Amino acid sequence: MLYFPRMSLLRKLSVTVLLALACLLPAAPALAHEERPVSFPDGTGSVPVYRTTGPELLVCKTDRADFDKRVATFPAALKEQNLRLFERCQKDGFRHLQEAVDQVKGPGYNIKILPGLYQEEPSLPEPTGACANLPARLSSFGYQILSFEQQQKCPHNQNLVAILGIKDLQIEGTGATPRDVIVDAQYKKLNAIRADMANGIYFRNFTAQRTTFNSLYILATDGFVIDRMLTRWNDEYGFLTFASDHGLYTDCESHGNGDSGIYPGSASDINAGRSHDVPRYSIEIRGCKSYQNMVGYSGTAGNSVWAHDNEFFDNMAGASMDSLFPDHPGLPQNHAKFEKNKIYNNNKNYYNHVRDGTCAKPAGQRGYESGVVCPQIGVAPGTGILTAGGNFNVYRDNWIYGHDRTAFMLLWAPAFLRGEEALDKQADTSHDNFYGGNRLGVAPDGSVRPNATDVIWDGQGSGNCWDTQGPTSPYVVPGCGGKPGELAGAGSHRLVGEPAKLAHGLVCAEYNVVERRLPAGCDWFGSSGLARVEVQLTLGTSVFIGLIVALLWWRRLRTAPAAAASGAGADAAGAPRAGRLGAVSAVLALAGLALDVVGAAYDHTLLPAAALLLLGGGLTGMGLALRREYRFFGGATIVLGALTLLDAVDKSLLLIPWLPLSPAWLRGLFAIVWVLWAVVRLAPRPRTTPVPESTSPAEAPA
Repeated sequence: MLYFPRMSLLRKLSVTVLLALACLLPAAPALAHEERPVSFPDGTGSVPVYRTTGPELLVCKTDRADFDKRVATFPAALKEQNLRLFERCQKDGFRHLQEAVDQVKGPGYNIKILPGLYQEEPSLPEPTGACANLPARLSSFGYQILSFEQQQKCPHNQNLVAILGIKDLQIEGTGATPRDVIVDAQYKKLNAIRADMANGIYFRNFTAQRTTFNSLYILATDGFVIDRMLTRWNDEYGFLTFASDHGLYTDCESHGNGDSGIYPGSASDINAGRSHDVPRYSIEIRGCKSYQNMVGYSGTAGNSVWAHDNEFFDNMAGASMDSLFPDHPGLPQNHAKFEKNKIYNNNKNYYNHVRDGTCAKPAGQRGYESGVVCPQIGVAPGTGILTAGGNFNVYRDNWIYGHDRTAFMLLWAPAFLRGEEALDKQADTSHDNFYGGNRLGVAPDGSVRPNATDVIWDGQGSGNCWDTQGPTSPYVVPGCGGKPGELAGAGSHRLVGEPAKLAHGLVCAEYNVVERRLPAGCDWFGSSGLARVEVQLTLGTSVFIGLIVALLWWRRLRTAPAAAASGAGADAAGAPRAGRLGAVSAVLALAGLALDVVGAAYDHTLLPAAALLLLGGGLTGMGLALRREYRFFGGATIVLGALTLLDAVDKSLLLIPWLPLSPAWLRGLFAIVWVLWAVVRLAPRPRTTPVPESTSPAEAPA
């Protein structure tokens, strides 16, 4: 038996509806990132500081001609420094980065990598012996999820370079730019560099590239810096930091990744339970550029991340954070702060590489270096910032422009998608997100670069607000007050999103890159017009309701009611008036249903509200006419009309506060009862055979 905590009848109904929807939703999608169970660091660490002292190890190659060519254009002082380091390295240096890492004897070491291409040949062979038969479960992508002890035992099963349990290590490229030192996995390893439980790690001024998962992976680490690093051309992520604290990304760059360039997933959840005022953030990201990826920035459970003064551009979507995937500590996502970023022109559409089979080829044959990207999960192209289930996030003072879909998208993420079945958690996301003071539709140089819409929101959640200048979907959204946590009005408090947008999300969630499944009906993947699922649902509903409206008029309102025609106590003028009212009302209702189909494709306009206004007025008029003969059914028709008019108000003037379900849900649920009732009223009336006056009672038919 289900137990509901003390709540109003309407909220009990809302939770019941939410439960029913949960049964209809698909299973949780395949994980974009799967890792062994980890917990957050204890938070006693600190962000490491770049140092020039301490034990030093050098890494270089032996080809002098190649080295001279690489440093030829360096500034004189830097060139001379590298030439001296090269001479030293030939005597007592290492030829592979992993060899140097293996010689670290304690905290405080510095490893300098000289210009060159490092493919770490000793790390490449396939595992043998015990390492080839490690007992571990497989991820949904087919690789083993290894424990820390297994990583130590077999560091190169998955990693080109493995830094495991080493403290306060600094690794620095000595070139003029990150491109002068390249660590290349050649698509033969999951990770180019893995730093696991490596507190105080500092990476600076080199490139990591071409993996079947991540270029630079930092896990379960308290204190790290990613400084002037470049990552590129990976199946999944450029930079991935997970279950870590006291982190800093600065002046980094990433492109060509199938998920995101920058991924601070499951950042330490230090602000859980707080409002918008927080003492610190666990990870800071500043001065970075992420472009030509599926998403510039993403973070499942990207908690307490402060991203400022970055550029996310020419991706499918600029940035995203979510609460969608299980086994990520710190869910639901909360307390990210995005400010003073430039997020623009994120309109790439890489799904064609999935559609034509390019992404089904081995990673090394896909052409990542030529601009191919293989999107690992479904995302809406043309979006600035997407939040799929997040709380207490602040987005302010950003430049967001040039998007073909929307600047901001906010969607519901039911808790069962992350593996939590408790009823009281199913609507625990998409609350108290502040979108204020952003510069939308205009570039820093003053040029007008509009977004197609400023906001797309499914309506679920409470305490969310936006400052907008352009169109929004829904047509009205709650406004912001002066600071995070303040609303300009009452706001809204919905447990469930709008039904049409929920259906849209269900369809779009069926994307699968491995199976080359691009859902028909979802505009993210190219569907338009009548091919869109929300338009199809509206069309089907309108045709069905329209048929009932037409039949009600033809069979019950076209002619005078029987009682009025017989003159048995009826108003002689009432029947014609009822007939005229019924005819006009039916026309209004049918016009509203037709306009509703068009409005489904343009829900950021007043068309949906206008359609509902016509439909609501028509149903109300039909109800008044029907009450002459069908008192209760006519009353029910009036109630349905009133709910439809309420929905029109909700979609045009004001999101009605304090309703746990939107009027669209109330109207839809009541419409089910009304349709069944209408079918009964439309059933043919039984015919009676009149008895002739000349027939005696004994001869009358039985």
